Amino acid sequence: MKSFNLLNSKLRTYGWRGLCWMEIESMFYGLIKNIPGMLGFILRYFWCKLTFKMLKGFCWLQPNVSLVNSQNVSSGKNLAINSGSYINGAGGIEFGDNVIVSPNVVISSGEHQFKDRLTPIIIQEIKKRKVTIGSDVWIGANVVVLPGMELAVGTVVGAGAVVTKSTKSYWVVAGVPAKKIGERNE
Repeated sequence: MKSFNLLNSKLRTYGWRGLCWMEIESMFYGLIKNIPGMLGFILRYFWCKLTFKMLKGFCWLQPNVSLVNSQNVSSGKNLAINSGSYINGAGGIEFGDNVIVSPNVVISSGEHQFKDRLTPIIIQEIKKRKVTIGSDVWIGANVVVLPGMELAVGTVVGAGAVVTKSTKSYWVVAGVPAKKIGERNE
């Protein structure tokens, strides 16, 4: 019976429909995620157009971008996501217009719970928390954006930062945890 605990945990979090969608997504998106050149960009754009909750304009996904729960992702115009990035829309991710996501960025809107010491972490609930990324945002390489964060309009996140608190408009943040280090000039 214990061997079914993981499956039961996933069913509680995502339901049958959600689990089936994740299987379909991993199979079909997995076929196109690494295709190089213009053909790859076009195929990934059409994938996003079909699967995103909303896509208002063009999105430019480099090869080797991992998308999970893409049906919960919304984007405005001109979204660019660079190679090696991991985008998990479990709790919802909303991108504004003109957003740049640099290489190897992790944006996840779900987090594992760990408070119950008697239950293995792998079968504890996944808490879903929406991530909102405003327009004109640049997220530097190797950044981690934690669930529930809001990057306000015009935010710049320095390379390697871990975003644990939401930002205000036009802030420049960096570090672990990310802290305000300046503001963009008018």
